[in-house]
Amino acid sequence: MPVMAGLTAYIAGASEAHVPEAIRERARLHVLDTLASIIACHNLEAAKLGRRYALAISPGQGSPILASRQTASLVDAIFASAMTAHAAEINDFIPSAYVQPGPAIVSAALEVARHQNRRGRDLVSAVVAGYELAGRVPKAIGTRNLWKAGIANHGIGPVFGTAAACASLLDLNTTQVNHMLAYCAQQASGSWQWMLDVGHVEKAFVFAGMGARNGVQAALMASLGFTGVPDSFDTEKTWFRWPAFTGNGADSSLLTAHLGKNFELSLSAMKRYPVGGPTQPAIRALLDLVKIVSHDTVVDITVEMPGSAATFRSANMPALNIPYLAAIIMLDGHLDFKDAQSLDRMHNDHAVRTFAQKVKVVADEAQDTGEGEDRTESARVTIRTADGKSHSRFVAFVPGFPTHPLTRQEVEAKAHELVSPILGDGKSQELINLCAGLDDAPSVDPIIELLRFEST
Repeated sequence: MPVMAGLTAYIAGASEAHVPEAIRERARLHVLDTLASIIACHNLEAAKLGRRYALAISPGQGSPILASRQTASLVDAIFASAMTAHAAEINDFIPSAYVQPGPAIVSAALEVARHQNRRGRDLVSAVVAGYELAGRVPKAIGTRNLWKAGIANHGIGPVFGTAAACASLLDLNTTQVNHMLAYCAQQASGSWQWMLDVGHVEKAFVFAGMGARNGVQAALMASLGFTGVPDSFDTEKTWFRWPAFTGNGADSSLLTAHLGKNFELSLSAMKRYPVGGPTQPAIRALLDLVKIVSHDTVVDITVEMPGSAATFRSANMPALNIPYLAAIIMLDGHLDFKDAQSLDRMHNDHAVRTFAQKVKVVADEAQDTGEGEDRTESARVTIRTADGKSHSRFVAFVPGFPTHPLTRQEVEAKAHELVSPILGDGKSQELINLCAGLDDAPSVDPIIELLRFEST
């Protein structure tokens, strides 16, 4: 069914569209969650490399790189900020689409809003539109089709989402949005090989930096008069209508069905713990069990989970590797943000490596959701101890998942935990207040200024 007329009208009219206050609040909270991630991750490797790249290409050109005092060109600064936002596993995600929208969309929208002298309300409206495209495009193509084609949803959604958010802030008309979507399709990329990444650098590029850069470029090109294939989502032999993207759940009507009435922000999740989304329930169970089980009594630990358990049994990245995460939780008695991302500790801490060998991660088909059902996250963790006892916890859902969203108070508490060690309690609360008041803010400059500080 034709979708371009409805889709372009929605994006072009996003700044003036009515959005329920409950959705606007979720948008403001996702802005806060992303900015807290940027601050917390500012000294991680992907963040440093993102800044190094931007400064090598366009140093000192006026657009601030968030969580630093450095500047670059608009596109390069956005790229570096997005890399910083996903330098660790702490930002948001849309589980039904397998995308993490905040790092790309919020980084780009905030800087374009500053550049265009837009109000806070315009930023919030742009973020709402961005999340719509980020979530809807991968689902319309079919997540299984993307997997079979070797294309990562995580790279697809943010390109379109960033472009939609920027189009709203640049006041693109429907014709310009039409052309913009053609350039999004040309730049939609990303391989599933990110799963083999070790340092969370290529992953940060695929999930955040690439989508932010390509999306804002598509919007800027359309604003300057670039033309592309018209009605590209409705035309045969275009990227969106390619034979590989048919069947297996592909449904173009998902792009416009109830658009402006049902919102992807309602399907968006936030991570309570600084680890990958599918590992969250196991972490929650382990944090409960470590209160009653001493590490020196543990014989073995079994983690049963839905989906691709093998991925999280042997992941190269610490924040996705359940045996490593179980080891540091049991040995330390808690989960530390820095250690959850530490390649050095995963490879070089002998006690951790030894304990991790006690952890088995297995697939449990009984926890899998059926075809076409909403994706959920769960886990059962069982610890056997030397006295012959068995201690088990089943976590049916993850705090922050769409079915059980974090409250405003919980999101703000998470942000405070991430920001205050770096900026202090006063500035942490100031950021929380600025994001809460975005819809009434005449400018986004105060938020930008708060995120200007020295990074190494």
